[in-house]
Amino acid sequence: MKITICVGSSCHLKGSRRVAELLQNLAAQNGLQDRVTIAGAFCLGRCTSGVSVKVDDEDFSLQPENTTIFFEQELLKRF
Repeated sequence: MKITICVGSSCHLKGSRRVAELLQNLAAQNGLQDRVTIAGAFCLGRCTSGVSVKVDDEDFSLQPENTTIFFEQELLKRF
């Protein structure tokens, strides 16, 4: 699974670095670090929606506060 996180200025200010750290830690805690690739992109074109995240080809908007719930409810079911 490829997770791309926007690291452009708008998403950076909304916590993209923290979202990336959380997703990386959650993947490792669940033994998925070899099955998940996390990458950065400078703009995913959805600057007003929060931290823009693309999982494979599907778009999401996250905040650091809802990243753990997103991982548990959306990403874990894909494995």
